[in-house]
Amino acid sequence: MLQTRFLIAAVALLACSATASAQFAPPPARPAAPKATAPSPRAASCHNGASFDRFLADVKQQAVAAGVSQRTISEASPYLVYDQGIVNRDRGQRVFGQLFTEFAGRMAAPYRMQNGQQHIKAHAAAFARAEKEYGVPPAVIAAFWGLESDFGANMGNLPTLKSLVSLAYDCRRSEMFVNETIAALKIIDRGDLTADEMIGSWAGELGQTQFLPVHYVNYAVDYDGDGRRDLLRSEPDVIGSTANYIANGLKWRRGEPWLEEIKVPQNLPWEQTDLTVQQPRSKWAQLGVTYPDGRPLPNDNLAASVLLPMGRFGPAFMAYANFAAYTEWNNSLIYSTTAGYLATRIAGAAPMRKPAAPVAQLPFNELKQLQQLLVQAGFNVGKVDGVLGQQSRAAVKAMQTKYGLPADSWPTAELLARMRGGTAQAQPAGVVR
Repeated sequence: MLQTRFLIAAVALLACSATASAQFAPPPARPAAPKATAPSPRAASCHNGASFDRFLADVKQQAVAAGVSQRTISEASPYLVYDQGIVNRDRGQRVFGQLFTEFAGRMAAPYRMQNGQQHIKAHAAAFARAEKEYGVPPAVIAAFWGLESDFGANMGNLPTLKSLVSLAYDCRRSEMFVNETIAALKIIDRGDLTADEMIGSWAGELGQTQFLPVHYVNYAVDYDGDGRRDLLRSEPDVIGSTANYIANGLKWRRGEPWLEEIKVPQNLPWEQTDLTVQQPRSKWAQLGVTYPDGRPLPNDNLAASVLLPMGRFGPAFMAYANFAAYTEWNNSLIYSTTAGYLATRIAGAAPMRKPAAPVAQLPFNELKQLQQLLVQAGFNVGKVDGVLGQQSRAAVKAMQTKYGLPADSWPTAELLARMRGGTAQAQPAGVVR
């Protein structure tokens, strides 16, 4: 879950998107304690050349200093081994580059909406309690639950401690995963899970809404009253803990909306269509923004942004302050918009309208070339990877403004031609709705 720094959760979703079961799968069988594999020499460069064993001894000392008992250290030690394969997966992960409509079509499919509604009915008491205590609507919790693990059916099958300590020894995000490793030991120490019960994703996430251990320690709650915070098997604990994290970790605003589909006019000031630009709904209404069926927006001062995940020819949404919780949960705009949209569907909203015509997407190599040109122009687009991330979108908008193009943050062949310095004037695909 909670991939606020990278997109592992969204990649995992692609692997499990075919799962349509509404039933909870039993936890994976507990594997034997894993055997260590030889660390790559390059992995120790940020630890002053220390071997993995020396590094691990230091992590254990830090854990003890943080209050972890020697009993827990002993219990966990067989699982605190290095696996180069985990590091290779982390370094080699490729985030997705699909169109939003394609991704949302699979991830927010009708079966997942229906499963969400069924789970809300099946666990009505826990959902009602969570909404009363934390102010988070059931549909919001259910959407994350469905997207992260298909309601417990796909939680991962790898030893969590091995994943965490391997990523801690690697130099890419060492400090982060040292903290996650110590947090995992604290989970064992307080009796929530045993070391061999800690089975999850290769990135060290745990449970039915895929909590990183630090979030597990800080936000997991015992909602079924058994004295443990069990996010692998206890549905009430999953519901209460997820609500707690959304409310207190992601600062959810009780009683406020998060996302609504809208219809935008042809002459909208496109440079204002950005999550960083908030205006009262009354102002957007003056600019011609309506609900999809043409109904006017409320004439009030509730602040909102216009979100165009595929530019001005794709779906359009009104994103409210609570949408920030989605981008904090996962900073992929495709994932966060899909999660918010699925929540609206579970809550009873109609399916989003399909674009009037196919929206053109630059091929991978051309998008990567555009990123390279943006870097040459002085923009920080993050990794030049052929994927349209938030930094790339911001740079695209800036260059569209410079060239006098509609600044909707969607890369087009016309923008690429301008940046190449050519004379080609390709026309954007699609028609204005």
